[in-house]
Amino acid sequence: MPAWAEGRNTVANTIKLREQRATEARQMRDLIDLAEREDRDLTAEERQTYDRLETSVDSIGDRVERIEKNEALDAKLSKTFDMLPGDAAPHAESGDNEAYSEAFNEFMRFGMADMGTEGRQLMAARRQEVKNAAAVGTGSAGGFTVPPAFRAVMVETMKAFGTMLTESEFISTESGATMPWPGNDDTGNIGEQLGENSPATAQDLAFTQSQLDAYMFSSKIVLASLQFLQDSTVSEQWLARKLGERIGRILSSKFTVGAGTTTPDGIMVSATIGVTGSGSIATTKGIAYDDLIDLQESLDPAYGNSPNAKFMMHQSVRKAIRKLKDTTGLPIWQPSVQVGAPDMLLGRPAIVNNDMATLAQNSLSLGYGDIRTAYVTRNVTGSAILLRLAERYAENAQVGFIAFDRWDGTLQDANAFKAFKTTPTA
Repeated sequence: MPAWAEGRNTVANTIKLREQRATEARQMRDLIDLAEREDRDLTAEERQTYDRLETSVDSIGDRVERIEKNEALDAKLSKTFDMLPGDAAPHAESGDNEAYSEAFNEFMRFGMADMGTEGRQLMAARRQEVKNAAAVGTGSAGGFTVPPAFRAVMVETMKAFGTMLTESEFISTESGATMPWPGNDDTGNIGEQLGENSPATAQDLAFTQSQLDAYMFSSKIVLASLQFLQDSTVSEQWLARKLGERIGRILSSKFTVGAGTTTPDGIMVSATIGVTGSGSIATTKGIAYDDLIDLQESLDPAYGNSPNAKFMMHQSVRKAIRKLKDTTGLPIWQPSVQVGAPDMLLGRPAIVNNDMATLAQNSLSLGYGDIRTAYVTRNVTGSAILLRLAERYAENAQVGFIAFDRWDGTLQDANAFKAFKTTPTA
């Protein structure tokens, strides 16, 4: 296990935090229940207590999520660095990948000028030109393909910091050529009963078609001091994680609310509106218990009853929903007390995606369905390249690094996921 992942045992701590969060959530419900029984609003003192508890519940939830995401990431990365370097790239020989990985690490620390001849030759063999997205084919700068282990860390970190990368279907392709992507909705077609010696009826499948492109994304420039690069034993993992965090965040945003055409089709932009809320933002916060039921029922049972179906929402929606009760007066939000288990809403997992719109008039801040069936992401194999910018920051004794990667995403089955649109009334 890497040094940065040793000695960490937080399971007991996260269980304790979840139990504390559940206790405070119950205290919030008790305050509301008391006021409702007495047919009144919260007193000033009760409101102050409620707000304090709500802030604490949100803070604990965010803390638990960060801890568990990083624990899961560390566990995966410990396995990654136990792999042979060639495991992630079957087209190359293990020895070649191992040698290239060593040369790449030397390049990161010291630059090409201070590398040995063999290392420079290995790096030159995998040099790539960074393509301008608006003019494919025009090289603007030279970069180097990242080795398999470095790439594996980047991808795992992207997933940890990008909700949609974790939830959607993922494919990789050898080239970045535009890729037609078929969709199909056969839920309206049924089989038939046949009489003896009767011919069967033909019923074609009706396909729709989207396309997957390969847009260029960058991490922006990450700066590292020369001392850190020369002295640190984990600089390669550190850099891969930082690059992965940044690219993961921009990808999750685009896969959530991308406008399409010249950028990925965001799931919330492309999804069908299943329900539009009623009431007003002032009185109901734009969402009611019945709205959630209607949203679930807006999906065909083939999708709505899928074991993968879940709610996805902005944190501001979660805050509003935590105050809702069912027809028997019981809260519909069920905070998890089990490590690794999500909070539940109406018997389904509920996840937060803050790339979605904040709860407001006419906002698309909530959705429900099988996200993996509904949405697909595409990455170009070998498109992750790294540039080392030494001279640009030399006067500060720093080196800049910037990574590029090519991705796209699109809605592949509109029937698998529906959006909730909040009320247009303030």
